Amino acid sequence: MNAMFRFASPYFLLLLTLIPVTVGYRHRRMQRPVMASSGTDAVKDLPKSIVIRLAAVVPAIFYGALIVMIAALARPQWGTRQMEVDASGINIVLAVDLSGSMAALDFKHEGQIINRLQAVKQVVQDFIAHRNGDRIGLVVFGSQAYTQLPLTRDYTTIATMLERLKIGSAGRATAIGDALGIALKRLADIESRSNIIILLTDGFSNSGEFEPLATAAIARDQGVKVYTIGVGSRGRAPFQVNDPIFGQRYIYQRVDMDEETLQAIADKTGGLYFRAEDLEGLKKIYATIDHLEKTTVKMKTFAEYNDLYPYLLLPAFGLLALWMVLQNTRFLRVP
Repeated sequence: MNAMFRFASPYFLLLLTLIPVTVGYRHRRMQRPVMASSGTDAVKDLPKSIVIRLAAVVPAIFYGALIVMIAALARPQWGTRQMEVDASGINIVLAVDLSGSMAALDFKHEGQIINRLQAVKQVVQDFIAHRNGDRIGLVVFGSQAYTQLPLTRDYTTIATMLERLKIGSAGRATAIGDALGIALKRLADIESRSNIIILLTDGFSNSGEFEPLATAAIARDQGVKVYTIGVGSRGRAPFQVNDPIFGQRYIYQRVDMDEETLQAIADKTGGLYFRAEDLEGLKKIYATIDHLEKTTVKMKTFAEYNDLYPYLLLPAFGLLALWMVLQNTRFLRVP
């Protein structure tokens, strides 16, 4: 809902252009001598009274009244505009790995080393910001999988929940099959013409109750497309540890990924598999998915306006009445 101001009849505002013309005409007319008179040079240095000084204000009151009247004719209005989505959009569930290996420090951002989850947060935030009209849900997984946020169009809340994700909060292992199962349940909550899952992980499925390929077969039968993203470098990656003896230090551990299974999940469901080894690669992957899964969303706009011109008429008539009184009493001009 947005507050809006407008003029219902803005063409009346063109009358404002006549005011400078009228001012110029009256000024030239007053400069013309009506009759010959003797000079006033002898008294030109005398101080002017307050009444004489205020005489210049009288025409300003008249023109101020005209301006306010013209503004009233243009019918100023203040109202609210409501927009409703006239399309089902796409249902998207983001399944994000929070296992211990996501702490690997093999990504760079603006010259600083960051871990894999920090990189994912930055890129997914931008992905969410580019969606329009789609419902997005968030599933996280480690040793277990659970719903962090059901499908919603409240992108601000999605971004907030995404920022709060912490490595290890769902366990240190990786339950890819369970993550897909929970994501499928969330997609079943709200009917849509298109349902997709974007699953991001950096390891092997070594936990959970469901086999990844068996869950992928269910997704295929339900018409759900799964995009899989393998994130992280190959071989050994640095991790930060707090050693009770040596304090904070970095160690290198071998990191492996089951790319074959991730590729099979994507192939089985009609999706695609991507590998991201750096931040730029991850950005391109989400940009590609964003382009492939675009939807045209129609918007209905409803507006309610309240007229403000009655609030202008009273001061306009008041200024006009004041001008008439002053013009015909204390500031009366005799040609």
